[in-house]
This record gives sequence, C-alpha cells and structure tokens, in this order.
Amino acid sequence: MASLIVAASFFVLLHLVVSGTKLRDSIVGRIGAGPYMGLFSLASVAGLVWLGMAFAQSRGAAWNMAWWDLSAATRHVQLVLQLVALLLIVPGLTTPNPTSVSQEGSLDRPDVIKGMLRITRHPFLWGVAIWAAGHLLVNGDTASLVLFGSMLALALFGTASIDAKRKRALGATWDSFAAQTSNVPFGAIAGGRQQLRLGEIGLWRIALAVGVWAVLTLAHPLLFGVAALP
Repeated sequence: MASLIVAASFFVLLHLVVSGTKLRDSIVGRIGAGPYMGLFSLASVAGLVWLGMAFAQSRGAAWNMAWWDLSAATRHVQLVLQLVALLLIVPGLTTPNPTSVSQEGSLDRPDVIKGMLRITRHPFLWGVAIWAAGHLLVNGDTASLVLFGSMLALALFGTASIDAKRKRALGATWDSFAAQTSNVPFGAIAGGRQQLRLGEIGLWRIALAVGVWAVLTLAHPLLFGVAALP
C-alpha cells in the first residue's frame, strides 16, 4: 500500500507543486523552458508507470478491501459517464486551447473561443475528472480509491493551477480570455457570456470520441482484465 500511496503522491505533487506554482518559474529561469519540459515529461511518464505498476500489485493484496459493491445500475451509469468524459477529452485534445501545453500563442487568434471552449476552458481535465469519478463509482476497493481519487483531485485542482500559471505568464491577455470563458463546464453559458454552439466542436471530433469510447468499452477485458459492459 505504501508504494501506491507514494506513487500517487509523487504524480499529483509533481503536477500541482512543481508544474503549477512559482517553483516551475524558478526552474525554467535556471535551466530554460526546453530542458524543463524534457525533464518534466520524463518524470511524468516515470510517475505514471510507477503508479500503474503499484496499482496492479495492490489489487490482489490482503489489505485491499472493498468499501462498496458493484451493481447493474452503477455499471450502466459508469458507461454513460465514460462517454461524457471522452466527449470532453477528445475534443479537448484536438481543439486549440491556450490552457494546453505550449499553446499559449492560440490566444492571438481572434476566434480562439469557439466550440468546446465555450463550454469550458479545461475540457480535457474535466473529462479526466469525470473518467475518474466514474471509475470510483464501480471500484470501491482501497487501491482504486487511491488511484482514481488521486486522478480526480489532480484534475480538479489542476484547472485552478493552470489558471494561476497562465495568469502569471500572460497577465491582461489571460484575464480577457478567462472573463469570456469558464472553468466549470457551462458556467460561461449559464452566465450569458457564451452561447452553446455544438456545430463548432466538429462532427469528426464527436464521432472520434464516440468511437474511442466504443473501442475501450468492448476491449476493456482485453486491455484491463475487467468487463466494462454489464
């Protein structure tokens, strides 16, 4: 259990403390942006591999007790949540977004706020949060609480961390973008600052998200050893 907790803590703190605070600015000032990104990417991959291996080893451990049971209803809810998650993740990864790594320059585009960014400026992270929450719903064991709970916390706190980092770096330019968008999905639309225009997201992005969801659902037993379908 110790290895899983340490791995999860390493991965979360790497992103929230190292990448998300002025510590990152200090490191970049010393070694440069390129070397920092290289080292940070290596550390992220290593942390993710460590976390995955620690989780796999923990699943069969004696201490890994279940706190709640899986039911047919929660499995159906989980399928829907994963589809919603991928409808945020896939467009989030394929839409120019100043909150994404090395895409700050997209703020110079007059039409940057469109499609998914009208819904939230952090579509990928909110998708990860929903993905993690859905997996918590159907995995009530201690190891899953550590893994998916840490991913949920990282995604939610990561949105605020990125906002703060972009504000430090971009100042008034970021303030203007943030004022027209929202962190919480549909917040800007509910507040009258944006309009929902699903056509701007792109049919191919939506189709790709549904396709990825279908493949992962059907291949889940092969990839992860557990059936996703009820």
